[in-house]
Amino acid sequence: MSIVKLLALGTLLLLTGCGDTFDDLAPSGKDRRPTVEKNVPGSYVGQNAADFTLPDTLGENVNLATELADAKGVVLYFNMWCPICDSHMSHMRSYVVPDFPDVKFLIVDYVSGSVERSRSAQLSNGYAGFTVLVDTDGSVLNQFDATMGTTVVIDSAGIIRMNEDYKDGSKLYDTLEALP
Repeated sequence: MSIVKLLALGTLLLLTGCGDTFDDLAPSGKDRRPTVEKNVPGSYVGQNAADFTLPDTLGENVNLATELADAKGVVLYFNMWCPICDSHMSHMRSYVVPDFPDVKFLIVDYVSGSVERSRSAQLSNGYAGFTVLVDTDGSVLNQFDATMGTTVVIDSAGIIRMNEDYKDGSKLYDTLEALP
């Protein structure tokens, strides 16, 4: 087969494999996300965070409602102990945490599988001073539709104010500054 035929075949396969790619070239501009019903339990901004209890790496049970009772808010950071998570948490530890002493910062480990392994990861990564929650069954991960690097801010009334991947920390900082 000649090179021209191979290129033509490759281009044809590429274009037919892209499905509705041509729709992306002229987007409608419509927001197709579902309408978020406020003041109901859920994982979206404006919804109420459902209460949960998880063990921390010291074996103590940590309850969201209890944490919110004496704080302006709670930040959940979903962590895999990878280099990306470490850079996010290092940035948060250096540039965000010091400015918000009335906010609780909780790391949610959903990959280690046990309190013991999570504690080991916590210590070996240098986060002994942080509260690390151990989500062995992924229930809290699923509750917030989270994944690696997801950062959730919940205000003292239990309302989710932010639920998105950590980027450069500016959205987190702005969200925390705006807490009532």
